[in-house]
Amino acid sequence: MVAFQLTYREELNTTFLRLQDKLNLLNAARPLPNASLNSIRESLLIEWTYNSNSIEGNTLNLRETQMVLQEGITVKGKSLREHFEAKNHEHAIKYLYGLVKPAYKMTSKDILSLHALILRVIEDDFAGRLRNASVRISGANFIPPNARKVPDLLDNLVDFVNKNPLQLNAIELATVFHHQFVHMHPFFDGNGRTVRLAMNLLLMKVGFPPAIILTTDRKKYYEALNQANKGKYLKLMLLMCQAVERSLNIYLSAVPNNDQDYEAISTIIKEPDVPYGQEYVSLLARQGKIDAHKEGRVWYTTKDAILNYIINRERKR
Repeated sequence: MVAFQLTYREELNTTFLRLQDKLNLLNAARPLPNASLNSIRESLLIEWTYNSNSIEGNTLNLRETQMVLQEGITVKGKSLREHFEAKNHEHAIKYLYGLVKPAYKMTSKDILSLHALILRVIEDDFAGRLRNASVRISGANFIPPNARKVPDLLDNLVDFVNKNPLQLNAIELATVFHHQFVHMHPFFDGNGRTVRLAMNLLLMKVGFPPAIILTTDRKKYYEALNQANKGKYLKLMLLMCQAVERSLNIYLSAVPNNDQDYEAISTIIKEPDVPYGQEYVSLLARQGKIDAHKEGRVWYTTKDAILNYIINRERKR
């Protein structure tokens, strides 16, 4: 495995605690109303498919992805491969949901099965098969290991996340798995889509909803992976926390009597008792210091989150 540091922990401790508190609230509210749960799952399936494919260059937009998946429509001007990428990702998500159980242990076979679904029909010769030759990644600051090492590296990574010798929390474990998998680059194609599915096996088995890396964060995502190649995990860990928090907030919105009302930061700062400007509140959101999530390029939070941050900051003085 690539060496990594745990120096992010002190900075993200409050964020980890907040996300665990939210998961506890969600668990206490389960089972959620079926109508709400089914609606959220379907919506997230479309968002997950759109964002993960878009990061890799698929040009179907969110609405077009929904049309392909839900309405079976062929979008004019889009390639057949892009349509297959959308349908394949949908099938892979449904397969993943079938795997997730509290006692689930990751296996290399499951990862190969996810990859086979991602590339079926598109590249059948490579689908579900580890690469057998060297590759180079454009824009990356590393060279993936020799193909002969990949089978053992993958098995060792799976063994690491199952045994969790460093006692990492689920978000840490999913993030480390994500980076180590990308660094290994076990397949000729489909690595990104596969890891953004597989990492969620580690999150969802303990109750977290699926974390979705947004395509609007594509540049930040690749920069964070490059930082992780140097053993520095803070940026990637923060990005994962943001993805987890967004999904948690979506699920918690379905909890009966939930009074959290998220608004765009640009709206909240106009409240007379909010002493901060938009730039500073946005910085707090990006750093995970307040309860906030991102939709597209817009950050959402609550007035209570900002006021609680002020109170806690004053207590520490």
